[in-house]
Amino acid sequence: MPQDRRASFTRHNSQDMRSSSAPGGVEHAVRVELDGLIKQMPEGPDKDKFSKEMDDFYRLFTRFLHEKKHSKPLDWEKVRGPKPEDVIAYKDLDKKELKNVAPLLNKLAVLKLNGGLGTTMGCVGPKSAIEVRDGQTFLDLTVKQIEYLNQVSGADVPLILMNSFNTDEDTSKIVQKYNNHNVSICTFNQSRYPRFKADSNLPLARVPENKPGLWYPPGHGDLYESFANSGLLDQLIEEGKEWVFISNVDNLGATVDSSILQHMADTGAEFVMEVTDKTKADIKGGTIIDYDGQIRLLEIAQVPKAHVDDFKRVKKFKIFNTNNLWISLKAIKRLVASQKFDLDLIVNNKTTDDGTAVIQLETAVGAAIKHFSGAHGVNVPRSRFLPVKSTSDLFLVTSDLYLLENGQLFMNPKRTFKTVPVIKLGDHFKKVNDYLARFKTPPQILELDHLTVTGDVCFSSDVTLEGTVIIVANYGAHIDIPRGAILNDKVVSGDLRLLDH
Repeated sequence: MPQDRRASFTRHNSQDMRSSSAPGGVEHAVRVELDGLIKQMPEGPDKDKFSKEMDDFYRLFTRFLHEKKHSKPLDWEKVRGPKPEDVIAYKDLDKKELKNVAPLLNKLAVLKLNGGLGTTMGCVGPKSAIEVRDGQTFLDLTVKQIEYLNQVSGADVPLILMNSFNTDEDTSKIVQKYNNHNVSICTFNQSRYPRFKADSNLPLARVPENKPGLWYPPGHGDLYESFANSGLLDQLIEEGKEWVFISNVDNLGATVDSSILQHMADTGAEFVMEVTDKTKADIKGGTIIDYDGQIRLLEIAQVPKAHVDDFKRVKKFKIFNTNNLWISLKAIKRLVASQKFDLDLIVNNKTTDDGTAVIQLETAVGAAIKHFSGAHGVNVPRSRFLPVKSTSDLFLVTSDLYLLENGQLFMNPKRTFKTVPVIKLGDHFKKVNDYLARFKTPPQILELDHLTVTGDVCFSSDVTLEGTVIIVANYGAHIDIPRGAILNDKVVSGDLRLLDH
């Protein structure tokens, strides 16, 4: 039974006229506010950690002010598609079996981004606790994957969860059920930064305690600093780990790939980003570009408004970032220590419940690609990108389109086409509980190309959907799809009520 590393790393109104109009006035006023928050903390490790977070936030904040005044917009003329050596094809990698890369697996850690809540799908608590297949959650499936990996290879690959202050307490309770599994689980928290007012630039928080609406987790780009601050980065390096595989916890296709791991070892690259071919459903996804001779990740938020349509065209930008990343641990340590690890800022404007305009400064983990030596992309099959962001995605992963084996989903070989059908479920299906109430059993969709459902619609058991199916219940109407129905290239509308007996 591997050593459990959890215990060491689990962490569980200003006067706006203070902002002077003198040079450095805003920076000074914010520094005073942050120092005031730090002083309220009792002495001890938690105060040290909080102080470091406030220092990191202040560095990000001063960058924000500087870029607001001096930064130049992206020069679209310098934006080019990636050079051939910047993105290589997965099919060109040497194929390796898990059991044949055991020495490399012993140098690997797997890290899941676990900071998100399931609120967009109407759930309470960490998104990773949502049941997605056969009564199993994202976390259940992830643990099964790593356990199988260790069993087959004989390696000791640990599972790391980067939580936020929103998910840490619940996750700490959940992971206890895996104590008897063949996988070491450890957690750490990403930073907690203060929201600040858009008009005065001063933090909303007056006390360091976590009160709703005053603090936020600053995006997954914070991983590098938080990973180092937790002490876990240093411990993994001391244990002989060399690489970390990072992915979103809700991406069910993001499993450890032995061929990419071997590629990391062979090339000495410090950073590999998995990208995949863009479809019309992925037009907003970030992409690898060549910018003035340097590899960069370009997000839609960075694109000048006049060129957004150009960015969305599949013809010009053919790939997008899956957020599956393979990174050298020593390189992370080196770059964090340099304090020159400046990721592109994402300025997120929000409004509080009482109508106050606030700003959150965030960063994306993939934006670090420009800082690493030998960084490049690998164009992987779409099967490595199976995110569940909505109930439309949930519809796919619970269907007969996929088979489940050792925690991993595989496309059903009976599917004639290897593309995934387009699913558009309306507002009546938006929340998980409503979605589940409207399907007696998941429909059979092996021959489905497109499904659109809007309005008050319910599906009985053993329904088969094929081709293009559109079901529309107008306002005030209700449609029951009867038990055993086969809909092939059908449009269903109107009002249809049936009672199962």
